[in-house]
Amino acid sequence: MLKREKVLVAWSSGKDSALSLYQVKLAGQYEIVSLLTTITEDYDRVSMHGVPRVLVEQQAHSLGLPLAKVLIPRDSSNEIYESKMEEVLRGFKQKGISGVVFGDIFLEGIREYRENNLCRVGMKGIFPLWGKDTGDLTRSFISLGFQAITTCIDTRVMDTSLLGRIMDEDFFTELPARVDPGGENGEFHSFVFAGPIFREKVAYTVGERVLKDSFHFCDLLPAETTKQK
Repeated sequence: MLKREKVLVAWSSGKDSALSLYQVKLAGQYEIVSLLTTITEDYDRVSMHGVPRVLVEQQAHSLGLPLAKVLIPRDSSNEIYESKMEEVLRGFKQKGISGVVFGDIFLEGIREYRENNLCRVGMKGIFPLWGKDTGDLTRSFISLGFQAITTCIDTRVMDTSLLGRIMDEDFFTELPARVDPGGENGEFHSFVFAGPIFREKVAYTVGERVLKDSFHFCDLLPAETTKQK
């Protein structure tokens, strides 16, 4: 049996990360060593998605995978981000990890940026969702049994009523025509809490809503666990 290449999965906590992880596991070509996520230290949250670190750790536990964190400061520059990321990736490269899986779908500039950064440390990018129709991907996401909630929307293109919504068929039907069904242009971000790759649902509660510039965030909090008597 051929030895499989060891890879990381870039994990944002959202639907495209989950779908890319699902596709890689299904294909069986790579050995997934760890999830890799970027955390803004000042907020202790996933950058852009606004999801608390503790909930991402619970996702990783349910997925049965370690979670490697790249810690960056608030208002981080590209230079700082790239330096922090490179430091973490070099550590993995020394352990024999050859690539990173991303959930990008069609933005050429983003893919090129990722590949250039990986090239500096001798690693490659893997894009299992690349070139697929985003509408087809969202329908597949639902039909496979994944469940997610919107955590951030761009109010310049979406109504605030779509924030904190479960991403079901009704949600995608209500998206404005100019919004990509997959939110690939950054129109919205999500948190996946259940699906075929999860051993158990990640429990959460919905907190307050915060508007920062044009982005409206829906805070998610770990659910209170009560012991059964």
